[in-house]
Amino acid sequence: MFRCLILWPAVVGLALAQQRGMLLADLTWVEAEKALKPETVVVIPIGAEAKEHGPHMKLKTDYLEAEYFKRQILERADVVVAPTVNYSFYPAFLEYPGSTSLRLETARDMLVDICRSLAHYGPRHFYALNTGVSTLRALEPAAATLAAEGIELRFTNILEIGAEAEKLVRREEGGTHADEIETSMLLYIDPATVDMSKAVKDYHPGEGPLTRDPHKAGAYSASGIYGDATLATREKGEAIARAMAEGMLREIETLRRAPVKTSATTAQP
Repeated sequence: MFRCLILWPAVVGLALAQQRGMLLADLTWVEAEKALKPETVVVIPIGAEAKEHGPHMKLKTDYLEAEYFKRQILERADVVVAPTVNYSFYPAFLEYPGSTSLRLETARDMLVDICRSLAHYGPRHFYALNTGVSTLRALEPAAATLAAEGIELRFTNILEIGAEAEKLVRREEGGTHADEIETSMLLYIDPATVDMSKAVKDYHPGEGPLTRDPHKAGAYSASGIYGDATLATREKGEAIARAMAEGMLREIETLRRAPVKTSATTAQP
């Protein structure tokens, strides 16, 4: 025990030395001024803390995913990571208590305002570490608005970034939410937040938001699961999470190499 206590500060110091990125929230404004350069890539994690994920996972599941990927990026990429955005556009889950959604315009404008504020100090490249699907509908117009000002915002499309890894492990007949794939990821990322005794298969193909009413339009789900959560395993989750992290890192490095635009006029041909 005594030896462990002696070595602990050294271990902490080594871990900090190995981290390449920095958290914006941990800086003073003086340090932020030095970190926020035109060539800096700013990462903005987006992960809901109040969005249903079936009876077996927490409302904060998306947030846990965002925090996991944030840590991976901090360790391996020279970036500045902004505070996690924990509210966005999630209209498909509002029949399940505790779920929240911003209006599309609010979610869009919030990202625009965050990027504009930080771009004022230098950065022109922003990456939204996105853990949602409906959020894409807010991110796309936000990126278009910012592009007209010479600010580049790119974002994760989770339907694409881990698709190949998912194909290799998926056994459920269909699903996209709190299902085999997402439950597997949480079994790897934060297993203490998953109660597999409450996991069920709940898959009734439909179009539109999830609904608890079998007579309403949409995809019926009494549980809030859309897929088969019973098939989830930690091993599947590790393969998917690692593939997604690698994909995000590649996208960040591609963004880093994009030409820096110093004003809106530079974007013109």
